Amino acid sequence: MSKNYSPARIAEGPLIFVSGQVPEAADGSVAEGDVTEQARQVLANIEAALAPHGADLRHVVKFTYYLRHIADLPVLRAVLAERLVHEPRPAATLVEVSGLVDPRYLVEIDAVAVRPTP
Repeated sequence: MSKNYSPARIAEGPLIFVSGQVPEAADGSVAEGDVTEQARQVLANIEAALAPHGADLRHVVKFTYYLRHIADLPVLRAVLAERLVHEPRPAATLVEVSGLVDPRYLVEIDAVAVRPTP
């Protein structure tokens, strides 16, 4: 499937803008289960988008979280606590949405990262 956006893009300067990532693996399969598994897949997708630019989750300065159900926030926070173990933590915005592009998706996350200096 052709996408009309880039998974990540660097503008002039040090910022990397990562498009909203969904709980879909490279093979097109959707992470089964609850927000726990879906959030883990989304974060893995963000890491994969950052890797070609020499960055990882430590370089993220801002996340925007889109949750289908605000009641899933504690679950999302638990996954983030597993993966975001560095300081300082990224800035964040959380939005509850009525739907995402696929009804199986429970979470989507986009990110802004700072390219590491050589």
